Amino acid sequence: MEINIQPIVTEKATKLTDKLNRYTFSVSKEADKLQIKKLVEKLYGVKVVNVNTMVVRGKNKSRWTKSGLLRGKTNGYKKAIVTVAEGQTIDFYSNI
Repeated sequence: MEINIQPIVTEKATKLTDKLNRYTFSVSKEADKLQIKKLVEKLYGVKVVNVNTMVVRGKNKSRWTKSGLLRGKTNGYKKAIVTVAEGQTIDFYSNI
């Protein structure tokens, strides 16, 4: 099974990183905590202490157009908050 993982770089996620040494990722819905832990350790070369996951549901969206009201929904996703060992960091911008 292929697990997709993408870092989430927002203001709230950056505050978590600075204060608690936690990093936020968007992962595949079928991924479990052990798979996420192994993948992060393999990709970034850090020791993962803890993994918390949550499923974020899609939001309802609507907008007015010439033809009337269009309604839709954004996709839901699974979010993983990974706690890294003390003194270790993940640099998302090293590959740019």
